Amino acid sequence: MTSHRSLPVARQRHRIAARLVVGCAAGLAAMLAFAAAQWSMQPKESKLTFVGEQAGAQFEGSFEKFTADITFDPKDLAHARFDVKIDTASVNTQDGERDSTLKGADLFDVKRFPTAHYVADKFTAAGNKYSATGRLTLRDVTKDVPIEFTFDSKDGAAWLKGTAKIKRLDFGVGQGEWKDTSTVGNDVQVRFALRLKSAT
Repeated sequence: MTSHRSLPVARQRHRIAARLVVGCAAGLAAMLAFAAAQWSMQPKESKLTFVGEQAGAQFEGSFEKFTADITFDPKDLAHARFDVKIDTASVNTQDGERDSTLKGADLFDVKRFPTAHYVADKFTAAGNKYSATGRLTLRDVTKDVPIEFTFDSKDGAAWLKGTAKIKRLDFGVGQGEWKDTSTVGNDVQVRFALRLKSAT
């Protein structure tokens, strides 16, 4: 026979169990919301290019190999993060001699510094446009590099497109004769168009 004194204890246990269920459900919902912001880059459709200046004329190049881990939800910028790794030896300007020079010790020095790394985790929005401040590491030099971009998503896929500007000499890309900005301009514009698919 159940004692009347045991009823409050039973009710308390039921309340604790209910709180645990609610807490687990809330935690699961938060995890699902975070997971929904994860995107997988589609390499064949994505591009990372740059525009420089040589002998007074602009030239365009690209990096054929790079990865991008993207966490982004326009409604949750506080948890957004871009993590991009670039294979510097994959530089391609459609000019074999120039590419060899770029890979050499005075410029990208791909043997010593095979990877450039960019990480951004501070984001702001202005209408349907976004900006972020990230840290670029190139030739073992790390500096802030802001980016501006748009983000268009539909049916589990998205386009992330934007630009950045860097000064190559800030990262030591240009030693010896290549420090002369009259031959190769210091300003470089970076452009990216990343095709993304939901990773969930």
